[in-house]
Amino acid sequence: MKIVSAKPFTYRGGNKAVLLLHGFTGNTRDVKMLGRYLHERDYTCHSPLYRGHGLEPEELIHTNPENWWQDVLNGYHFLQDEGFKEIAVVGVSLGGVFSLKAGAELPVKAVVSMCAPVRGKNIDRLWKRVLDYAERYKKLEGKNEEQISTEINELKKTPMHSLREIQQMIDHMNEKLSLISSPTLVLQGGLDDYLYTESARVIYDNLKTKYKRLKWYEQSGHIITLDKEREKVYEDVYIFLNGLNW
Repeated sequence: MKIVSAKPFTYRGGNKAVLLLHGFTGNTRDVKMLGRYLHERDYTCHSPLYRGHGLEPEELIHTNPENWWQDVLNGYHFLQDEGFKEIAVVGVSLGGVFSLKAGAELPVKAVVSMCAPVRGKNIDRLWKRVLDYAERYKKLEGKNEEQISTEINELKKTPMHSLREIQQMIDHMNEKLSLISSPTLVLQGGLDDYLYTESARVIYDNLKTKYKRLKWYEQSGHIITLDKEREKVYEDVYIFLNGLNW
């Protein structure tokens, strides 16, 4: 079966721009419905696809956080080149980390961080996530169990050396939270792993911006943009962005 690859997307709307960022081993589908929701309300939305994502896992393992951050920067500059002077950055999971990083290092209108970790997972858990992604991808390709097992065993012989870089980047983000001065909304699923629920509190407590808010979704897990309460997530992001002085 041929998999239709995820792609970057741009929804051109009004003069308020939003950069939408997906998660690790995810793709732009993580934030596509949110992008449509905001576009219907006159926002221009752009979402880059990080290198190696939405492709065969054999492609993913040869990329790294530096590549992905450059893709974020390229997305930010794309919106600038389109003429937008004020850009809000909204991300889920690793995209949430990148949205915080953007808030600390770039001039942004606002930050929305959803289910972002600021305490890095151990290497084994990160590697398991890659292998789980590999299994899902190969099932979608229509491969049988024996073939999938053979290919994953082969994949294990070429580990993803950048996993430690991911861990370090997440840990270092914790030190940069005090640099964020833009209005910031922190959203977190109540059913998410403890690492993320604890990170949400750490993010909120360490932000120095005067305009910050932490909101929970008790029936949602990790990718809250696709979970049971997604419509409420979209509405809350819109209300937050619309309350800014653009």
